[in-house]
This record gives sequence, C-alpha cells and structure tokens, in this order.
Amino acid sequence: MTESPIQLYRPRTAIHPRSVAGRFRNAKYAALLLAYGVFFLLPWLRWTREVGPQQAVLFDLPARRFYIFDLVVHPQEIFWLAGLLVIAALLLFFVTGLAGRVWCGYFCFQTLWTDVYMLIERLVQGERPARIRLAKAPWSADKLLKLGGTHGLWLAVAFVTGLTFTLYWADAPVMTSRFFTGQAPFAAYATTLLLTATTYVFAGLAREQVCTYMCPYARFQSVMFDRDTLIVSYDRARGEGVEGRHKPDRELKGREARQDAGHGDCIDCGYCVQVCPTGIDIRDGLQVECIHCALCVDACDGIMDRLGWPRGLVRYTSQNALEGCRTRLLKPKTLGYGVGLLAAAALLIGSVADHPDIDVSVRQTRNPLSVTLSDGEVQNRYTVRVDNTSGRRLRLQLVVDGLPGAQIAVLPSPELLLLPEARRTVYVKVRLRPEPGQARRLTFRFRLQPLGGGESEPVSVPSQFYTR
Repeated sequence: MTESPIQLYRPRTAIHPRSVAGRFRNAKYAALLLAYGVFFLLPWLRWTREVGPQQAVLFDLPARRFYIFDLVVHPQEIFWLAGLLVIAALLLFFVTGLAGRVWCGYFCFQTLWTDVYMLIERLVQGERPARIRLAKAPWSADKLLKLGGTHGLWLAVAFVTGLTFTLYWADAPVMTSRFFTGQAPFAAYATTLLLTATTYVFAGLAREQVCTYMCPYARFQSVMFDRDTLIVSYDRARGEGVEGRHKPDRELKGREARQDAGHGDCIDCGYCVQVCPTGIDIRDGLQVECIHCALCVDACDGIMDRLGWPRGLVRYTSQNALEGCRTRLLKPKTLGYGVGLLAAAALLIGSVADHPDIDVSVRQTRNPLSVTLSDGEVQNRYTVRVDNTSGRRLRLQLVVDGLPGAQIAVLPSPELLLLPEARRTVYVKVRLRPEPGQARRLTFRFRLQPLGGGESEPVSVPSQFYTR
C-alpha cells in the first residue's frame, strides 16, 4: 500500500472577487485615494527653503539629511526613527486590540495596490463570471488581448510605483529627466526595477498569498485579540436558526415562514464568499486569512436590504456581543496601549519641538591628555565640531564655563560664522594653573553663545580638564 505524500503547501486556487457597493467599500476607496494621492504626488510638491532642495519630502543620502517640509533630520537625530517605529507598533497593537485587522483591510500597502490591480482586472476582463469564463476558455486572440492588456496595465502601475519611490531619494524633476535619458545613477534603475518586480508579483500574481503565508502579522494577530475585540463576524444564531440555512423557495420565501420552519436568515446565496479578496467563507468563523475589509458585510447588507430584512447578519461585532454579553472596550490592555502610545508620541513631539539649532560635539586629544608648560600651567587640547542644523545663518562665540582662571585659544577663531546647515571644526587649547591639592580631573563646559540676537539659544557641552 502506497502512502499519499503529505502536502506542506496548498496549491493556490485562483480567486475572482466580485464587485460590491456599500459603506465599507466606499471607506476603502477613500483610503485608497488618500494613500495614492500622498504617495504619488508628494515627491512633486515644491517647498521653499533658504538652503537645500526645494522638494517638500526628500531623503538625501549623499548629504546625510532627510527633508520633511520644514523639518531637517540629521544623522544624530536617527533616534527619531526609533520613536516613530515605537509609535507605529503601539498604534498597531492599540487598534488591533479594539477593531481587529483594520490596518490590513484598509491601509496596508499590499491591500491598497491589490485593490487597484483587481479594479484594472475588472475593467479589462469584466465582472466575476466573465473573468471565470475567460480563465477556463482556450487560448484565443480575445483571451490573449485581454490578459495581455491586464498584465500590461499592471506592469505600468508597478513601474510608476517603483519610479515614484525612487523620486523620494532625489530631486523629482531632475531625476525623472535623467532616468529617461539614461543619465540616472545605477541605484535609481536598480531600485525602480526591484520595486516594479515586487509590486507586480505581490499585487498581481501572489495577492492573498502574501497575506496568508508571507505577512507575519497574520500569525501573531491572535495574541492581541480577545472576546471584546471588534471583528467581522457572522451571527450564527440568527443566520442558522435551528434547522440551518436554506435557500428561499415558494414555501420559505418570507422571514416569518422561515422562522416558523426553524431556518435562519441566511439564504445561502454565497455573495459574502464571492466578494472576499482572500476567498474565505466568513460563516466558518474567524480565520487567519480574514483581513477585516468588511466587504462581506456590504454584500450581506445589500441582500438583507433587497429582502427587506434587518441588516447585521454579518457585521463588526465582538464575541461577547454575539453571545449576548456586554462588550468592554476600556480595559487594562487597551488603556496600557493607549497610555504608551500617547507617551511615545509626546516624547517624540517634544524632542522635535525642542530640537536646538546647534549641535556640538567635543573630542579631547588623548595623546597626551595634558601637557605641563614651562611656566607651570597645564594645557589640554580639544577638537570641537559645530553643526548648524537650522535653516538660517548663525554667528557664535565659543567660551568656557566652570573653569575659573582658564585661558582659551581657539583656532582659527573663537567667533564662528555658520551658513545654514553648515559645519565647522575648531581646535581649542585650554590652559590653567592648577592649585595645590586640586583634583586631577576637573569638569567644565564649552558654551556656544549666539551673537547679534536671534532666536537661537546657547548650547553647552560638558568636558574634562586634566591637571596632570
């Protein structure tokens, strides 16, 4: 007897979702328009600066600066990125604990681009029955034309997506001109090609496979769910009744007649399955493939409206609500995520708002730490690097605080003139006659004092002076 091989991976079954209208579908269209508008138009938005690129959002790697409207992020502020990641994680946990996978259903890049690809497919090949017939039909000129047109438009969207992503890293008009004239750097072509290929494969060919097998969020989402989490659910008690679902016929056409016969409100039309982009049946309960897009809710509500029956057979609800209990949204877990989210956001906003115009770093010359001069004074040497992180010109003076009697010599000059986003390095010699019994190491501060008024505040940096 030959044992059948174990299948570790289920072969993909082509899914041909049916179109649907309703409030959740409209919400998805709104999210789609917002996301596409921001992504595709933002690189072309001009922004006036005294220095730097005139592009609103630009990630300038050669200059090691990120320009985001009036905010300029330097390498030393990379911890802001960590703050953003913490906020994103806490927001994801907070929203998921309340309303399930709404991120997946409405805002995930995979969902947004797949929605557009399915729209293109529907416009070229027709509605669901026509697409199924086309997939089963033998090869012909008509099939080749429709499939070729679909994939051609998919590739066009993928290419525009890849090129737009590249434009975030260079001046958009200049890079576009150089790209199509063969003068762009290799990295621009490689990035565009990579994003074109991944967008085409993920949104056009893989689709729900990405959500089911590649995305880790689908795997650990259950950790954040509880009985009060709002999820897309089928009301089994109402839909099944005692005798289960039943298609409407002459005897069981009205709702009262169905209830008298023990049947529920589900007429087993299959519309909720046909509109699902991942091909699941929501009536089988919560499944890992469900992305909470709620298109099945729109489908079922449309059927209920047509029959004149109450909506809500498939709806956003919690497990507790389905069992007749109260849904509690304010819980320790939810409050914990919310407090953490607000704290992280406040810290990040405060850090950005209090960001100084001057960034100073001091490095002491270590070989040797100190030198005793012929007159008995001790000299330490330092390298001071000053970055003007603002968008305006600054005049500064370097002085020493907390080291009484010290003499300071700054090369080339104690007064520094820094253009916007410029950097200056000066070399400092500090001389001090030590007192008897004085400590070997003294703590003091270098202070950069703005000259001529202005909005900048003084900046001081601690350092050490070694007396021997």
